[in-house]
Amino acid sequence: MVRILTLLVALAGLTIAPLAARAQGGPLRIVIDEGVIEPVPFAVPEFIAGNAEAAQYARDITRVIAADLTGTGLFREIPADAFIARVSSFQSPVQFADWKAINAQALITGAVDVGPDDQLTVKFRLLDVFAETALGEGLQFTGTTTAWRRVAHKVADQVYSRITGEDGYFDSRVVFVSESGPKGERRKRLAIMDYDGANLQYLTGGEALVLAPRFSPGGERILYTSYDSGFPQIYLMDLSSGNRRALDNQPQSMTFSPRFGPDGNTVLFSQSQGGNTDLYAMPLAGGARIRLTSAPSIETAPSYSPDGRMIVFESDRSGSQQLYVMPATGGEPRRISFGPGRYSTPVWSPRGDMIAFTKQYNGRFHIGVMRSDGSEERLLTSSFLDEGPTWSPNGRVIMFARETAGAGGTSSLYSVDVSGRNLKPVPTPAGGSDPSWSPLLP
Repeated sequence: MVRILTLLVALAGLTIAPLAARAQGGPLRIVIDEGVIEPVPFAVPEFIAGNAEAAQYARDITRVIAADLTGTGLFREIPADAFIARVSSFQSPVQFADWKAINAQALITGAVDVGPDDQLTVKFRLLDVFAETALGEGLQFTGTTTAWRRVAHKVADQVYSRITGEDGYFDSRVVFVSESGPKGERRKRLAIMDYDGANLQYLTGGEALVLAPRFSPGGERILYTSYDSGFPQIYLMDLSSGNRRALDNQPQSMTFSPRFGPDGNTVLFSQSQGGNTDLYAMPLAGGARIRLTSAPSIETAPSYSPDGRMIVFESDRSGSQQLYVMPATGGEPRRISFGPGRYSTPVWSPRGDMIAFTKQYNGRFHIGVMRSDGSEERLLTSSFLDEGPTWSPNGRVIMFARETAGAGGTSSLYSVDVSGRNLKPVPTPAGGSDPSWSPLLP
């Protein structure tokens, strides 16, 4: 496992609040809304290598930072061959006029050193070119050379946060179901990777069908459903050790669709027994399970609100799949989906303001969002089969699975901005489904 990085110097400087536009000579800011956003042009000269051992890391870290920022659709990198100025030293004064001439609104400079025991140190500064001010200066991260990508993601997170006023999401991971082989004989394994597809590791061997992995609030454990015993059963896995255990399941019952509570100590899930499927909550440390629903319908895919007070889930109690919310302790559910079609796989945003869902309507599948009261429904995607949304840690981006039509159809991971912009594939070595986005790593 990658060692945890240490943030050595706390951020200092301006708090960047989003504005609708940048006034001439005013501070560099982006507003993120539902409209068309003009990407901010930025320049990131290759970071300065402090010694020979740091040269390749300096190049690689610079490219990952650029890829993180451009991948949001909010930033546009100015290519190095357009540069007039050259950065030869981290301490050198910045020639702002040269960067203004190529319309670089943000400038990121940095330096990389490798010390004893492969200790990696990266320092950087973020500059508002037109205002000729520093938005963040003297910022430094350390880690081991094996963790260089995490260092790059942390730098990009700070740049993103300073300019947008929102938390970043690059230093995070995704657990998902990796799919390989022909459609009728698909091999499914749990896999984990960086948010951008790098550093992929397999967590299971593919001997048994696995479904719906879900991160704990701290990102150190996952819940998932496995058919290892021949029927669906929930397992808990510790990611640092790889150890796993089956949760206490009732005889002659099937358990699936698990989700952690916000405190990480409770699991919410569906249990099917005697032809009826209801929602239950259970403490992970042991203890009695609590039945939350008791209708003669199918209740599944539950998700807690971030404060743990409410649950959203899907149910066919009205005759078709719809979304409902109810108190986390149980009670009378309230329907929140009323548009045409069927709704499923709801998941609450980390911000608490929206719920993402899958919608099937008029022969197409969509990923959509709505307010927690069901208002302001918006569909972000449309295809043969889009399903299983998961939120980025900052509630800004949604990742989901998309399957292509036909007998040889494959499932792949995609992401889309919550405004419906910037739809793009997420690279994986094979097919993928059921993604779950981790919180920001510590």
